[in-house]
Amino acid sequence: MSADLLSNWEKKAADRQKLYKQFLVKAPLNQVLKHQSELHEEAFDKIDCLQCARCCKGYSPRFKTPDIKRISRLLGLKESIFIERYLRVDEDGDYVANSQPCPFLGSDNFCGIYEDRPSDCRRFPYTDEDVLVKRPTLTLKNSSFCPITYYVLERLMQTIPGR
Repeated sequence: MSADLLSNWEKKAADRQKLYKQFLVKAPLNQVLKHQSELHEEAFDKIDCLQCARCCKGYSPRFKTPDIKRISRLLGLKESIFIERYLRVDEDGDYVANSQPCPFLGSDNFCGIYEDRPSDCRRFPYTDEDVLVKRPTLTLKNSSFCPITYYVLERLMQTIPGR
């Protein structure tokens, strides 16, 4: 089933955005939370992020103050130099990477600062958090470029009765 589920996933995800939105609005949170962790693990067993890295190639996490402090220290840079060299302020007032792909993404899709990466990167794609349901706009966006998010949404819709 998973091979069929993942074949042509980008088109399926694009075609099913309205259905996903309806599901996320109506899905009982307790049911989602009951199955979410297992489906998150299942998705990561089937999908290799290093073969994709779309999150790092086309989007930037927020770099919060603790992230900036930690990564600056790692790189041996003053925070102001790190910000000037690698970050910009987006339309929401958040620090984000000033280039795409992420300046820390290697040609092998490995992260050059993996152990010290921003908290948004650690948590992405939020498929094991209540963020999946509580922030449907973010989940819908993520499902359009992240096969893990797509997979978890599809499996949740198959798993939760009456959906």
